[in-house]
Amino acid sequence: MPRYSIVVPFHNEEENVTKLYDRVKDVMEHVNASFEMVFVDDGSRDRTYRLLEEIAAVDSRVLLVKLRRNFGQTSALAAGFDHSSGEYVLAMDGDLQHDPNEIPTFLAKLEEGYDVVSGWRAQRGDNMVMRRIPSRIANWLMAKLSGVDIHDFGTTFKAYRREVIHNIPLYGEMHRFIPALASWYGASICEIPISNPAREAGQSHYGISRTFRVFFDLLTIRFLLKYMTRPLHFFGSIGALAMVSGGGIATWLLIYKLISGHAVAGEHAPWFIIAGVLILAGIQLIGVGLLGELQVRHFFTQTQRTPYTVDRVVRMKPSEESLLH
Repeated sequence: MPRYSIVVPFHNEEENVTKLYDRVKDVMEHVNASFEMVFVDDGSRDRTYRLLEEIAAVDSRVLLVKLRRNFGQTSALAAGFDHSSGEYVLAMDGDLQHDPNEIPTFLAKLEEGYDVVSGWRAQRGDNMVMRRIPSRIANWLMAKLSGVDIHDFGTTFKAYRREVIHNIPLYGEMHRFIPALASWYGASICEIPISNPAREAGQSHYGISRTFRVFFDLLTIRFLLKYMTRPLHFFGSIGALAMVSGGGIATWLLIYKLISGHAVAGEHAPWFIIAGVLILAGIQLIGVGLLGELQVRHFFTQTQRTPYTVDRVVRMKPSEESLLH
């Protein structure tokens, strides 16, 4: 088993594939420890997979995972993590906006005993209005909602202990919230500043629409961190409040009718309807909470599922590599 696994997802990065491989290989060969590079092709439509296949054909330390279509960055990372075998796992982007020369700093922090080491783009060169300001707001909200005091949740450049990252289910766009999810498992987290060099080639796959999706993910992650194993506490509390409110209104209407003898449905029709709706909504919310409890039980007993489909896995055997020299 290699000591380190470097996981890199690629999507239409043919201009950067070879450069990134060369730089990561040079850095890791100076680390003086066994390593592997897990490259994931996330449904690229250019020559990215062909170039990765050529690299895997000459280097047995490269494990190539090809997904059947573009599943997104989170799923591509999940595929890389699932196929990695290193004691420590480091993830980075394939667009060369993460400097491979900073990898040893991440690994050193893991050796100190941290479970998660997160990169912090302290000096960003992105557009102020379109990228930097929305990112700062989202990171501030994430830190407050999760209780994890780091500055940059969005960067992929992070390192993990194997047992930590393999216990975190990834789907949707949850890769940016891995530190928050890891904290739920009691992981120790630290942050180190990293550079944010400009993209050398290719086009960015992110736009302003990604920022809006992050805010919805914030609501999701807050719910997961607080109620992931007890959804009935959330839905049941609201449902019980609705039922008590509706029951109180209905009781008042009943007492009023008994005392006055007036037609409640005619004189107080809106209150009559509100009471009925509140009671019915309360029952439904409690039912949703119970269904959520069943889903939690199913989650902890079901077999592990993946949010991606693998087309093929390519790795050359060391015995075959020796024949090329």
